[in-house]
Amino acid sequence: MAVVNLATGAITPILALLGVALGGWLTTRNQDRLWRRDHARQWRDIRLSTYTEFLSAYRQYIAYALDPNARITAVSHPRRPDEVMPFFDETGRPYREKLEAAIMAIRLVSERRETTDTAKDLVDHVRRIAAARATYSEHDIPQELFAEMWIADKKFLVAARHELNLSDIWPEAGQ
Repeated sequence: MAVVNLATGAITPILALLGVALGGWLTTRNQDRLWRRDHARQWRDIRLSTYTEFLSAYRQYIAYALDPNARITAVSHPRRPDEVMPFFDETGRPYREKLEAAIMAIRLVSERRETTDTAKDLVDHVRRIAAARATYSEHDIPQELFAEMWIADKKFLVAARHELNLSDIWPEAGQ
């Protein structure tokens, strides 16, 4: 009987300690899972905000380029002779700077290369329109430049939505 009491007396605290250890481990695991979920949600919100700011910046850039009073000049790119670089006056400079900051923010926060590549492609198309505006009036810019820009716009939206785990609203644009 003394052996049984001794065994029961030893097993009970051991089982209690194992229960405490298991409970602590489960709590820690659950807290870690909650932290990861919250962290992912915060980054998703940051990315959504960054992508929204980028879309706003590029559209403001285009709006300025199409303004009849815009003063834009264009020069050949120093390293790519087949490409022309647009330059804005003091009024347009904030639009260029905002677009440059927005594309850099995308490079900073994006998890997928596809998103940064499609954003860069969209910026290249927007710059082509601005460079064309240096030699054409706002009404005479070749329409194929706009068609290419809208395709690049859709590709960026598809890539951004994919990164944000949203549904694909233009499946053909990602091709």
